[in-house]
Amino acid sequence: MKLILVVTTIYLLFEHSACGPDGFAHVFPDGFDSIEKSIEMDKHHDQGETLSVLHSIHTECAAITKIYKIGDSVMGNGLNVIEFNKPGRKTAKNKTDRKTAKPEVKYIGNMHGNEVVGKEMLLILAQYLCKGYNADIPWVVELVDRVTIAIMPTMNPDGWMEAFAGLSTDGSKVDWYRGRSNANQVDLNRSFPDLDLLEYDYEKHGGPNSHLFDEWLETKYNDKDTKLQPETKAMIKWILSRRFSLSANFHGGDLVANYPFDESRNGATRGAYAASPDDEIFRYLAAAYADSHTRMADPARRPCEMSDAPFPHGITNGADWYSVSRGMQDFNYLASDCFEITVEMGCTKFPEASELHRYWVENRNAMVHYLSKVLDTVSGVIYDADTKKPIDKATISLDRIAHDVSSGSDGEYFRLAIPGESHAVHVEAEGYVSATRSNCHVGKGDCDFGLIRSEVSAQRHIADTLTDVAEDNF
Repeated sequence: MKLILVVTTIYLLFEHSACGPDGFAHVFPDGFDSIEKSIEMDKHHDQGETLSVLHSIHTECAAITKIYKIGDSVMGNGLNVIEFNKPGRKTAKNKTDRKTAKPEVKYIGNMHGNEVVGKEMLLILAQYLCKGYNADIPWVVELVDRVTIAIMPTMNPDGWMEAFAGLSTDGSKVDWYRGRSNANQVDLNRSFPDLDLLEYDYEKHGGPNSHLFDEWLETKYNDKDTKLQPETKAMIKWILSRRFSLSANFHGGDLVANYPFDESRNGATRGAYAASPDDEIFRYLAAAYADSHTRMADPARRPCEMSDAPFPHGITNGADWYSVSRGMQDFNYLASDCFEITVEMGCTKFPEASELHRYWVENRNAMVHYLSKVLDTVSGVIYDADTKKPIDKATISLDRIAHDVSSGSDGEYFRLAIPGESHAVHVEAEGYVSATRSNCHVGKGDCDFGLIRSEVSAQRHIADTLTDVAEDNF
């Protein structure tokens, strides 16, 4: 059964967060607060130390955190995650009450092993969320209460070990590439199924506009001779098994927020802007990070030596910068309901540990503000009006945007949209009578649908019910 929701946009200004009209844009004061002063920020953490920090957080905040690994690296190092989720408001996967499902967001660090700032920033952020929740800091409590937050400090622990082993002790420049790849010498950001080619094919000739992984498996674009890396396999399984709506992947070597598509449509290596169907939303998401960063959007800042000039407003379309095929960012968008951007956190890939506190000051407001963008959704629950059972795998489409999202096993859906919008939603479903709702507001979760079965579907349902009753009685 396929369900289609067509959404027509109307504009309505409103304040969606208890934190005010600017949301979570500037939650940190100048200087360090008492919680920040209690967190060690001048250290690079190896795999064992990273896991130790995560366990320390869980010990301190056992009621709102859990630790798990999604798989192992080539060398057997765990790809560990710490997840924040308030009890009583479980994720949709855990069969919640239909009014308690929460949007999910993930942060990924250290995909390239020698780009380490993201890893350390995520460790600091996780510690702050724990301590801030225990201290009843309002914005922390609101985020953890309303959002499931999954943090993976390192996706490439093997590469980190190689990069760390190659650090110079005589003050000379660290090798730009050592440790970038995994232990099989594969760049993990060039190792995912290339769904962009399938998307571009479907744009020309017709076909699905989202959730393309299963389609890809059966097409000519599936290079069956290319073996997926263990880190890549683990990420794919995680992405497809969860209900993430938003993600950021933290890199280093430049200072910019990069958004899809990463791969050009015409094969050009640079300067070929490849807009996704959600280009406006992705620009909004990237700008949310860049504008909250202390320097990223500053047109007067000096460019990194690898760049010709600062990026306008601190953001860039991936293919316009340089084309990347088989990247994780585009895979998220085309295979699942997850909107991911790639954040380049600074010119230096592996800075001195003494510089990490500066990176934290530069990124802390941006990391929190971007997290909060997962609340900017048109959302609700889709269920059968007669049985009250949720309808999963429904397809939700926003008018004029050729990219669908789906409902989960509890019938819940979260579709990212620009804040300040209201939507009229028209529903068409095979087996159900069409329905329309107006004034579904971004951030309000007020767009539920109790769908009525069509006559043929209803007759089939009655027959099935009678059969079940007969079997029970005899």
